[in-house]
Amino acid sequence: MPPIRSAAVILVASAGLLAIAGCSGNTPEAAPSASASASTAPGAALDPAAPDNAPNVSVIEPVIKLPAVPGNPGVLYFTIQQTAGKANTLVAVHVDGAGRAEMHETKTENGVSSMAPVTSVAFSADKPAEFKAGSYHVMLFNLASTMKPGKDVEVTFTLANGDKVSTFAKVEEVGAMEGMMDHM
Repeated sequence: MPPIRSAAVILVASAGLLAIAGCSGNTPEAAPSASASASTAPGAALDPAAPDNAPNVSVIEPVIKLPAVPGNPGVLYFTIQQTAGKANTLVAVHVDGAGRAEMHETKTENGVSSMAPVTSVAFSADKPAEFKAGSYHVMLFNLASTMKPGKDVEVTFTLANGDKVSTFAKVEEVGAMEGMMDHM
C-alpha cells in the first residue's frame, strides 16, 4: 500500500476508536420525566466524564417528531428557560441518532410562511424560548434507523458561554398532515 493510503487508513481507524472510546454506554434505567432540569438530567451525577450541566437552566417537554415520509427531516420541540440568574443564549443542539441538527425559525408575513436557520436563541427567567410548530424548532437530518417511536433519545443543548444541558426526548410518530404542516 502506498504511504498516503496507509496514513489515511490509520487516520480513519484512529477516529473510529476515539468515537467508540467517547461513548459512555450509559442508558436510562427508567423513562425520564417530561421535564428535566439541569440538576436532575439523567446521568448528570452518574457519569463523571459528562459535561457539568448549566446551572438554573431547564428544558421542558422535549419531544422528537419523526417525519411522515422516511428519509425526510424530523423535528425537535421543547421549551428552554433560565430558572434564576441572568439571561442565557442557546447556540447549538445535538441529538443522538441525527446526522445534523439545525435550529430554525418559521415566520409568516403577508400570509406566506418561510423557514430559515438561526444561530442563537435568547431565553431568560421571564421569557423562555419555545421551540414549537410555527415558531422556533430544531430540524433533524439524516436520522438513524434506530430512532423509533416510544424510544428516549439523548439531547444536548449548548449555551453561548459553553455550558451544556443534557436530557432525554421522547420519540413520537407524526401524522401525514401534521408532518406536512410542521415542515412547510
